[in-house]
This record gives sequence, structure tokens and C-alpha cells, in this order.
Amino acid sequence: MRLHLPALLLATAALALGATACGSDDGDQASSAPKPVAQVDQLSGQSTAVTLDSGFASALKSLKLTPGPVGDASISSAGVASFPITGGNVTYYKPGTVSPFVQGEVDHDGSGLSLTGGGKKVELTDFVVDPGASVLTGTVSVDGKVAAENAPLFFLDGRTLKPLEADSANGTAVLEGTTVKLKAEAAQLLNKTFGVDALKEGLVIGVAKITIDTKA
Repeated sequence: MRLHLPALLLATAALALGATACGSDDGDQASSAPKPVAQVDQLSGQSTAVTLDSGFASALKSLKLTPGPVGDASISSAGVASFPITGGNVTYYKPGTVSPFVQGEVDHDGSGLSLTGGGKKVELTDFVVDPGASVLTGTVSVDGKVAAENAPLFFLDGRTLKPLEADSANGTAVLEGTTVKLKAEAAQLLNKTFGVDALKEGLVIGVAKITIDTKA
């Protein structure tokens, strides 16, 4: 694992200094390139937790659909769905210096979310978060049979993302505040499976909090 996790103030100062550098040769251009505030080349632990939106819960209730955890996932009594991180990588830059400022992928093999109703059960599993593309993909199974792999399930609206919180003492970093919304492809599949038309693109699922280990 390669880790760059300086204090945020020091990182900001370094980035500001780099932005003022100028020159025409390749060496000068390389030296002015923004440096990441945090970088973990191999994720190995912690989780992505989504606080489920009350509107989503109400929509499921009206459609008589019951959500549930799959595999290693869990859903708390407070309505927080948690999915263990099993791999991937992440690089975080100071917002405004690089686009996208969060890059990489976060894998969640062996867990997911199920929806049950009308004699049908849909499982959305093996989530992959691509922060650069603002999308979460996964495997869709209907009544135990795979219906789609690497399917775009949720749009990740990063406009509500809070600044990175790093805790060097505990060896963790937290990205919190991304709004999770239903993708059109997922809405169409769910509507068709359950024989409804109420699930729409853009339906807010909840707000995500990604916690990663930054120490080996």
C-alpha cells in the first residue's frame, strides 16, 4: 500500500504553491501538477454506509416492497445500510484542482440489498463505486437468477459531498455526504419485475458515508 495522507492545511498550502509555479518544459509542468491530499492504492477494510432516505422508505412501503441486507451487508434499526469494502483504490485531491477530485473504485463483493414483494425477490449485489464517473454498478438477480452484471444502479451526486475527514490516529479517512439516486436503468428493471411504474430515475435512495482504512 502506498499512502499519502498529509495534514489538510499542509496539503492546501502545497497545492497553492504548485499552482503558482510556471514554466514551459516538461519538468516544470510536472512539478506544478496537483498532489493528492490522500491516496490509498489498495483498499482493505471499512465500509460504505447509506442512510436511507425517508422518501425512499415511503415509496417502498406504498409499493409493498421490503428491503433487506444480502450477504455481509446490514441494515440498522435507524435505517442505515452498510456494505463492507473488499478492495479497490482511491485518490482524493483538493476540490477545484483536479476534475474529478475523487478518483478510483471501491469494491463491495459479497454484499448488497434485496427488495421483496409480490412473490418476487430482486437482489442488487457486488457494488462497485466509481467516484470519477459518479456511478455505482452491481449485479442484479431476480429470484436467484442473474439478470444483469455491471448494471448501472445508482447515480452518485457529489455536489453534496463534504471535505475529506482524515484521522491519522485511527488510520481512517471518511468521505461523507454524497447523495445516492436511482438510475434510469435500475428503475426500469425494478418496475418491470414488480409490475409497477412508481420507481423513477432520480429517486433519492439516501446519503452515503465511505470510511476507508489508510494503514496497512
